[in-house]
Amino acid sequence: MVTAAPGAVPRLVSRQFKFTEGPAVDKAGNVFFTDQPNDKIWQYATDGTLSVFLEKAGRANGLYFDRRGNLLACADEHNQLWSIDPDGRATVLVRDVQGHRLNGPNDLWVHPRTGGIYFTDPYYPRPYWTRTAPDPALGGQKVYYLAPGQAQPVVADDQLQQPNGIVGTPDGRQLYVADIGANKTYRYQIGADGRLGDRQLFVEQGSDGMTIDEQGNVYLTGQGVTVYSPAGQLIQHIAVPAAWTGNVCFAGKNRQTLFITASDAVFTVPMRVRGGR
Repeated sequence: MVTAAPGAVPRLVSRQFKFTEGPAVDKAGNVFFTDQPNDKIWQYATDGTLSVFLEKAGRANGLYFDRRGNLLACADEHNQLWSIDPDGRATVLVRDVQGHRLNGPNDLWVHPRTGGIYFTDPYYPRPYWTRTAPDPALGGQKVYYLAPGQAQPVVADDQLQQPNGIVGTPDGRQLYVADIGANKTYRYQIGADGRLGDRQLFVEQGSDGMTIDEQGNVYLTGQGVTVYSPAGQLIQHIAVPAAWTGNVCFAGKNRQTLFITASDAVFTVPMRVRGGR
């Protein structure tokens, strides 16, 4: 089944940014997204208004809300993971891994039951960094898991070339991770202790960011938005008038609007399906 509403095409919300990323939706349906080069987090409210939520946002990239309503951010200015409260006050959740600086946390997902955090850590050199290479002690680009109440993340998968987009199923049983470097997306089973197992190839396509709908369909980004069924069958491709589509989420009071961050712009698309909760 085609997931977008009949005749729907991306509607431009605004084109005033440098590079948009990391959309995350709160319980009310408002979307928060980043303009990483300009170091800002923006809010797109359910009434269609745009406003700046936070300046000097740690060069945040991927975002996701935790169960308490705090906005978690992959703050790669200093390669950290942040928790930002509703008033914009930031707390550093992860500073390093066993004393070694992360490559640059990129995207994350929070387990709906446990609150555990999964995040990807690829290496993309940034112009605002002083270092010129990743810390060799990290041993590559990996997926990490931060268990509830812990200060140090553990490696969830170290066999990927360049992990990037990540999302889990609403029931918390499965996790999807895109290896954008290898142009593949994998599906894992999530164990009771948070560990990942039974990695299987989902589709032969990588992704910068991703989301999932109530039917379990997975949305991958890059050249527009590509939608796959839970069985990995191509359902639909949504063309986006931008050089690159960075990320996507479901927005609005009914979670029935696809919100797309694409290069210097953001777009919306009305959908037949709702986002997974």
